[in-house]
Amino acid sequence: MAVRTHSLFDREIIAQAIVDSLRKLNPLSLLKNPVIFVTEVGAAITTIGLFFRSGNDPFGFVLQVTLWLWFYRALCQFAEAMAEGRGKAQAKALRRTRTQTMANRLKADGSIEKIEAERLRKGDLFIVSAGETIPADGEIIEVWRPWMSRPSQENLHL
Repeated sequence: MAVRTHSLFDREIIAQAIVDSLRKLNPLSLLKNPVIFVTEVGAAITTIGLFFRSGNDPFGFVLQVTLWLWFYRALCQFAEAMAEGRGKAQAKALRRTRTQTMANRLKADGSIEKIEAERLRKGDLFIVSAGETIPADGEIIEVWRPWMSRPSQENLHL
C-alpha cells in the first residue's frame, strides 16, 4: 500500500494551520519562541509609537515598519503551524502504514507464513519481494534475484 503524500497546499493542513496560528496570537504562547516574541514586542512598540509620536517622525515610515513587523509575526506563526500540521499528517500516515503492513515470515520448515508486521519478533526471518514495503528493521541475510539460482538453506548465513 502506498503512503499518501500531502501537498504543500493541502486544504486540511492549511485550514488547521490557520486555526493553530490564530491560537498562537496569545502573547503567553510566544514566550517559547524568543525571536517571534521580540518581533511582537517591537511591533507593539511601533504601534504605540503611531499614536504617541513626536512631530518630526515620518508617519508613513513608522506605519510601514509597524505593518511589516505584524506581517512577519503572522507569517512566522502560520509557517510554524503549517510545519506542525505536515509533521502530524506524515506521522499519522506512517502509523496507518505500520498497522496495515504484512510480512512474509519464513518458518523453520521452509514454508512462508503471511502475518501482520507487528507480530514479527527479534530473530524472525522474513522475505521481501520487489515492490513490497519492508515490514520491520533488520539485517539483510541474502539477496536473491530472479536470474540467480534459488537460494538454498546452506547458503543462508545465520
